[in-house]
Amino acid sequence: MKNIGLFFGTFNPIHIGHLVLANHMVEFSDLEEVWFVITPQSPFKTKQSLLYDHHRYQMVYEAIQEYPKLKASKIEFELPQPNYTINTLVHLDEKYGGTYRFSLIMGEDNLKSFHKWKNYETILENHSLYVYPRISEGKIEQKFEDHPKVHRIEAPIMEISSTFIRKQHRLGKNIRPLLPDSVWKYMDEMNFYR
Repeated sequence: MKNIGLFFGTFNPIHIGHLVLANHMVEFSDLEEVWFVITPQSPFKTKQSLLYDHHRYQMVYEAIQEYPKLKASKIEFELPQPNYTINTLVHLDEKYGGTYRFSLIMGEDNLKSFHKWKNYETILENHSLYVYPRISEGKIEQKFEDHPKVHRIEAPIMEISSTFIRKQHRLGKNIRPLLPDSVWKYMDEMNFYR
């Protein structure tokens, strides 16, 4: 069974930090593929700065063209809102069970609040977590520290954020080195985040 890492995010836009992490996971852990699961825009909170789903999907798709082990997934676009990770996992298990085993990729900051996630016990029962380091406040709960399903991956710490990129782009700063070329081109042509 193929071990697939699920990397959830709005990817608004996807940047080199995301790519470095996803590629690191697939090269330096037992994950065989990483799927970028693009979180749809919630009908309950429409953020001005969040691009339409298909644009964010397209940018992820463009960014990973040269990385055969990375995939773009719009699986959450089809699911009812608001969307919880547990629902996506159940849906994926029903759709691909037997072929793929799904694991979650998350930053250390998310692990610190993981005990607040809906059905987190069920998630841990059925799925592994691959955790990359982040600079963040707070402590990781003891029960996750030595948990057999929690794998700490020594990945580079990437302190780049999509929020920073959008803000600086709007201010006219050159943020091009922070983005894959294809994403920069798409963003520039579509005049996004201006």
